[in-house]
Amino acid sequence: MKNIFLSFLLAGFLIPGLTLSQNKIADVQVKENFWYKNSVIYNLEIGVFKDSDGDGRGDFNGLIQKLDYLKMLGIDAIWLAPFQPSPGEDDGYDVADFYGVDEKLGSSGDFVEFMHQAQKRGIRVIMDLVINHTSDQHPWFLNSRETKTSKFRDWYIWSKDRPKDAEIGMVFPGVQKEVWTIDNKTNEYYYHRFYNFQPDLNFSNPEVVQESQRIIGYWLNQGIAGFRLDAVPFIIEVPKTGSEKPKLDYDFLTDIRQFAQSRKSDAAILGEANVDPEENQNYFGKNGEGIQMMFNFYANQYLFYALATGDLKPFKTAIEQTKKIPEASQWAHFLRNHDEIDLGRLTDKQRDGVYKKFGPDKNMQLYDRGIRRRLAPMLGNNRNHIELAYSLLYSLPGSPVIRYGEELGMGDDLSLKERISVRTPMQWTDEKNAGFTSADTAIRPVINQGDYGFQKLNVAAQTRDQSSLLNWNARMIRLRKSSPEIGLGTYTVLDVSSPDVLAIRYEYNGQFLIIVHNFSDQPKSASVPSGKARILYDLMPEPKDMKPDGGTFNVSLAGYGYRWYRVDQIIP
Repeated sequence: MKNIFLSFLLAGFLIPGLTLSQNKIADVQVKENFWYKNSVIYNLEIGVFKDSDGDGRGDFNGLIQKLDYLKMLGIDAIWLAPFQPSPGEDDGYDVADFYGVDEKLGSSGDFVEFMHQAQKRGIRVIMDLVINHTSDQHPWFLNSRETKTSKFRDWYIWSKDRPKDAEIGMVFPGVQKEVWTIDNKTNEYYYHRFYNFQPDLNFSNPEVVQESQRIIGYWLNQGIAGFRLDAVPFIIEVPKTGSEKPKLDYDFLTDIRQFAQSRKSDAAILGEANVDPEENQNYFGKNGEGIQMMFNFYANQYLFYALATGDLKPFKTAIEQTKKIPEASQWAHFLRNHDEIDLGRLTDKQRDGVYKKFGPDKNMQLYDRGIRRRLAPMLGNNRNHIELAYSLLYSLPGSPVIRYGEELGMGDDLSLKERISVRTPMQWTDEKNAGFTSADTAIRPVINQGDYGFQKLNVAAQTRDQSSLLNWNARMIRLRKSSPEIGLGTYTVLDVSSPDVLAIRYEYNGQFLIIVHNFSDQPKSASVPSGKARILYDLMPEPKDMKPDGGTFNVSLAGYGYRWYRVDQIIP
């Protein structure tokens, strides 16, 4: 009977311990109220995902062709990198038209068809909302430079004199030299947290706020389910209050949340905000009236320290420090994204420890704070270590976000500049250009050498191999989606007998999970508190169910081992 339950669980059909009616209720709650809490999000860039017309660049029609692949993987929501018209100096994050579709990626009609096909498959779509700045080629900025009395002059932030803190607060230190640049037309300085071709918008101007709402309303009307809000702390800066510690207007986040939900009741906003734990409430709102989700950058940095060194204490502390958030709010956890791994909050000693293990060469490091590599190369392509990392991702308190290609263990190209190293074309087959394009040359070089070359590592080969990382990830995603306690419940970091083992206990509506991970490459045993558990059902292959003794159970884990247990609780 237990094995039948396990097979149903791994198929994503049933949650053991719940009646069929309870399963239906849980499913409805997740989908209708807080769909983002039990969703697996997949981040991709259209231009490097799949080319349908042979011009060497990915497009919406190519993405449509691969929606069934994403459905097979178990993806609930696609997060699209910017696809609006752009000069492309910052890979699309320099937007020149917030209401359009870049013709290099397809037409507006292609976008509409993509949305239709995604919705048919039950896949939501969230998009990057890059409103902190525009391209310097945007008509608003071009108009603002024509004359100081321009209608759009106050849509940006200007200074007659060069501010004293012009060399403080750069987002890209080592590459970017300042945050104020002289405009040779009007002979005044404009503000830009990012590159000098990305002037910041002035959100103290009500017209700019209203325009941002129009942008949100427009895309929600196109079927978008939510937004990944780029560079949140910089959007809410009060202009000219300093580049290092500016004043912040958190009310903007409440207003933008309320506006989005006035247009679409279940619209969700996922914020990019790398902040200290004591600031979380300002972004989520005291009662959850702020943005619904944020990436947990704080815990992520200590997670990589734990993966690199095996020292779990700082990561456990970070998980505890980021625990107190409103009930309607949610963390998004990730291992890799489109940027560098940011280690800026670690101590110098901790950061050096991560560098030594995961990015020892200077070419692997970026902006004096991070690493510009994909996960598999950092972990030495060690399958056990990779599985540990992803089992942990799927079981952390929040929603997992996967970077395209990571489900395969794709590599990086360090010959490409800055963050482009992790933005190479998706590897579909062992044919020319990895099946990404039929053109002789792709938009970016396809990885074609070594263990990460497309000849060895591609979707087609891994689909056929039941033991592949791709199929393992698909099974783990089904397990995660069958465990709503993680996304909807409360959690406790358990005190276990081994310093190498992390154990987290989840509870939701009287249902419990206990998940354990061994961060050592050596076998470890640990005594784990089990509370009032009568029996713990092992949800992994080759299951080994546990019967607690005196409120604890002993688990033996292989090097980088992990186990997921569903708890059969004693009813008082």
